[in-house]
Amino acid sequence: MTPTSDGNTARAGQTRKRTRIQEENEEKILDAALEVFSTYGFRGATVDQIALLAGMTKPNLLYYFRRKDDIYLAVLRRTLEMWLTPLEALNPEGDPAAEITAYIDRKLELSRDDPKASRLFAMEIMQGAPILGEILSGRLKMLVDEKAAVIRRWTGEGRLAPVDPYHLIFMVWATTQHYADFDVQIRAILGERVERADHFETAKRTLERVFLGGIATGTNNSS
Repeated sequence: MTPTSDGNTARAGQTRKRTRIQEENEEKILDAALEVFSTYGFRGATVDQIALLAGMTKPNLLYYFRRKDDIYLAVLRRTLEMWLTPLEALNPEGDPAAEITAYIDRKLELSRDDPKASRLFAMEIMQGAPILGEILSGRLKMLVDEKAAVIRRWTGEGRLAPVDPYHLIFMVWATTQHYADFDVQIRAILGERVERADHFETAKRTLERVFLGGIATGTNNSS
């Protein structure tokens, strides 16, 4: 499947004016689709299952999305946009340590609050991104290039220890998304500790200490 040029696969989204009800129904469909795709995968999921969970008739759902592929792409795009928002917020004029801390914290919060979206996205990537490939090499790449340039400037100004900006961003993704994608493994190891109120706060403090201890200026980085 090829995404539309503006990336919007919803029929209502391609009209000039969307009503509040249209927007609410699209979100209802995408929420239901996330549950169904997370449970059955893309191949096992059906439009009938999504419509039933969304509390809509199949013809009504098909008014908003023509095909299962379109619904799947919309779910993945919504997840990607949700993840890109914290990276977009990285302020070039801000304090590097504070900006990177905020990015780590927000990414970890997304893994905590929306783990199914993260796992579905990871599944798509591990399958070679057959649906999302063009978007990854477009919007995602452009934003990462932009923020990598910011981090590179910070290191050039001596405000961060020398570090490859791309691998730093990859490391943030890997460590924060681990808490969603490998939740079963974490629960097997930590048991009931996962349910404690301080579980994600402990994870935040640990990641902040490790990341900033490695990239803050004045740190001994010799090996």
